[in-house]
Amino acid sequence: MQILNKVFLKLAVIVVLTGVLGFGGWTFFTLTYNNSDGERAGYVQKLSRKGWVCKTWEGELALVNLPGAMPEIFHFTVRDESVAKRIQESVGKRVALSYEQHIGVPSSCFGETEYFITSLRVIE
Repeated sequence: MQILNKVFLKLAVIVVLTGVLGFGGWTFFTLTYNNSDGERAGYVQKLSRKGWVCKTWEGELALVNLPGAMPEIFHFTVRDESVAKRIQESVGKRVALSYEQHIGVPSSCFGETEYFITSLRVIE
């Protein structure tokens, strides 16, 4: 009976460690590999720090194609504090945001969207 308990304990430890290492590996992979990158231009409408436990910077960029047309909203996440500060200073101005798209990030602790802003430049 005692041998069976030791085998069960070892098996449980292996299963838990495999799960933790798998989750950690997947998280590392999704945060370092970007599916696409690019640039979007528009007006930053909102930037706020959100979250109960993991605070992230979440924002909205209004993409305006034609004057008077309904803008498309681009939701994004900022992980770098210095970039977030620059975006805050440019709210209401026309900017171009450079982003990386990370698909499959397993937790909203790293951001609510899959679009992570890496830099910006003010157009006006």
